[in-house]
Amino acid sequence: MAESRRVALITGGSRGIGLGIARSLAREGFDLAIGGRREPERVSEAVAELEGLGAEVLYARGDVASAEERERVVEAVRERFGRLDVLVNNAGVGSRERGTDLLDVSEEALDWLMRINLYGPHFLTQRVARWMIEQRERILDLSPCIVHITSVSAEVISVERGDYCLSKAALSLSTKLWAARLAEHGIPVYEIRPGIIRTDMTSGAREKYDRFIAGGHLIEPRWGTPEDVGRAVAMLARGDLPYASGQTLTLDGGLTLRRF
Repeated sequence: MAESRRVALITGGSRGIGLGIARSLAREGFDLAIGGRREPERVSEAVAELEGLGAEVLYARGDVASAEERERVVEAVRERFGRLDVLVNNAGVGSRERGTDLLDVSEEALDWLMRINLYGPHFLTQRVARWMIEQRERILDLSPCIVHITSVSAEVISVERGDYCLSKAALSLSTKLWAARLAEHGIPVYEIRPGIIRTDMTSGAREKYDRFIAGGHLIEPRWGTPEDVGRAVAMLARGDLPYASGQTLTLDGGLTLRRF
């Protein structure tokens, strides 16, 4: 059985990096399932924009931290499209207690963040991977892949948001684990590790990052954009990076390059 339109599920796909990814995949001819926690009326503008790019769009509302809601999202995609080619685990949150001394970060705060930033994408991957394995037996043109969006904070520490760094480092390792497990089924798994990206999540620290960039800490002295990340995901979704499952693409303008 062959079906012409490929489908991507992007968690947190209605704004920021997720919307940049959704725009790029819409331009590639994908239909889209956009995951998120906000009320449908608050994402209607983003949905309309993506539909204007030619995509059929489903807003699949659900919290990735909830097993029940993850299942509901996947079933909504199955009911609407009948297939899923690409999963982009993009949804995430910053530290709830940002600026708190590492000596004082609460167990509750770390647990809350891990459930969203690690458990959610890890177990959504588990659920979707089972479906992708089943689909490969009946959809001839299926070329599945899974992408985790992490952060340079998986490698570069910030002690005032150590819980966030822990979550992204763990998700980075999850990428490699899933790449190894799913290789026999022909499902590559990749990590994209953005640096300083201009989104609503970074808006509160804009002045700080402006000074950081002006101080010469990047070899490409500019903010990254959601579209930068979107183009990288589109490359992976097209299958333009074969023989590389489990690898990390670091989009950080050179922030993590070691220099004298």
